Amino acid sequence: MLTKLAVSNYALISNLEVEFHSGLNSVTGETGAGKSIILGALGLILGNRADLSVLKKQDEKCIVEGVFDVKNYPLKPFFEENDLDYDKQTILRREITPAGKSRAFINDTPVNLKTLRSLGLQLIDIHSQHQNLELGNRQFQLNLVDTVAGSEKVLAEYQEVYRMYISQQKKLTELEEKSEKERADLDYWQFQFNQLDEAALQKGEQQELETELEQLNHAEEIKSVFSEVQQLLDDEQLSVINNLKSGHKRLESIQNYISEVPALAQRLESCLLELKDILDETEQLSENTEHDPARIEIVNDRLNLIFSLQQKHHVASVEELIELKDSFDRKIGEVTGYDDEIVRLKKELEKQLVELKSKAKELSAQRKKAFPQIEKAVLKDLHQLGMPKSRLEVEHETLPEFTPGGKDGVSFLFSANVDTPPSEISKVASGGEMSRLMLAIKNVLRTSKALPTVVFDEIDTGISGETAVKMGNILKQFSTSTQIINITHLPQIAAKGDAHFMVYKYENEGKTFTSIKRLSDSERIEELAKMVGGEKLTDVTLKAAQELLKG
Repeated sequence: MLTKLAVSNYALISNLEVEFHSGLNSVTGETGAGKSIILGALGLILGNRADLSVLKKQDEKCIVEGVFDVKNYPLKPFFEENDLDYDKQTILRREITPAGKSRAFINDTPVNLKTLRSLGLQLIDIHSQHQNLELGNRQFQLNLVDTVAGSEKVLAEYQEVYRMYISQQKKLTELEEKSEKERADLDYWQFQFNQLDEAALQKGEQQELETELEQLNHAEEIKSVFSEVQQLLDDEQLSVINNLKSGHKRLESIQNYISEVPALAQRLESCLLELKDILDETEQLSENTEHDPARIEIVNDRLNLIFSLQQKHHVASVEELIELKDSFDRKIGEVTGYDDEIVRLKKELEKQLVELKSKAKELSAQRKKAFPQIEKAVLKDLHQLGMPKSRLEVEHETLPEFTPGGKDGVSFLFSANVDTPPSEISKVASGGEMSRLMLAIKNVLRTSKALPTVVFDEIDTGISGETAVKMGNILKQFSTSTQIINITHLPQIAAKGDAHFMVYKYENEGKTFTSIKRLSDSERIEELAKMVGGEKLTDVTLKAAQELLKG
């Protein structure tokens, strides 16, 4: 709960410090006294945006500080997650500097506005006309049902299954789309693969074929050269081999006379053997070399095929064509493999759908149990608030598709008159009726969960008399479990407060200021009397004020 609020240099506020009661706090003041300014200051520690226009004195910083008793709130995990010091007396502080910089602190630790707002919204709920509009929002209504039904755990379990189901569904859709797209390319890939596969390409064959073609095209020249070499080596008239034989014999004839001659003879014999080998090889190569037009045509055709495939696929080698063929083969395999993966995903989806339906059914059943409880509790308060003929029905529909919130569509139908059929709240409820509805609903919520401090900003607009008394009674009952700060213009409601604060304006050195103070018992009687009968106090109005305080 909010135990203390301190504000300095904000709008018309110079300095103020106010300590609130743990129960019902009534806040009153003349129109224009600055009640909205107090709310604006409070909004700063909730993370609302601000600029230099909020500075009362442009050369001093604005500071708004709220002290909260948080021992009854499950907030320790929040402090741990955000690396903040936990204290049962937690302080939220916001500063706006003359340079326009905004700084936020939680227990003197600097934080960003998002963190400040996240904690602030768990500590203060400012009820305004804008929130009345939320009452007609179906998501708000569904959240209300979940709170009263206590179905948050089942909802979380459903949402986990839903996320898995949607994720799996997305995977399946993407895979089916990819399969369909690539299946359209399958015929093309298959044709290209078949063409390359039928070519039966071998690594290195292009170079071998080109070499062979050169030999075939120059076969006559090759054979002629070999023939000339053979004649030089072994011609009848001029034979290198015969001359070497003769030379070898002549050296042998003198080898006994000169010691170096045997070595020379041996070297000459080696040359003779090498030349004989060369002669044999040239004869063999010559025999193997033939001018073969048929073979030339075959080699040319093969090289033309390879070249045409290279041009078609914009590559420069047989090895690249083989890699391309393998890539087509892989793509074909992937497309045909999609079918198995699609079947597997569909089976998983079927299992998840069964679980999703089960969780949705469980969630729906738990929610429906809360409908009578909501209707009964809200109508009870509405009857007390001067709407005895009002009706509230929680209408349910099963949505055609699964949503993050289940398959339940919830709509609150309302009628303030006996002869008017219930319809959507936003279409039939007036501003005053909306305010009373919201009060009744928040009163229902307090029985279902611990609410933060609730600030009501003139929720009593449009009511008076006995209805105002009953609204005050409801607020009083509400405050037994939740701290309430209630800005009101009705004495019947203000009198119900455990503490009464008055917002007022004053002047100092020609400047106007706004402040707030807690009224003493006597001051409170005077303030209530003025609210009953105007500025002029009379015995009648004072007595009326005293009677209001007595209840």
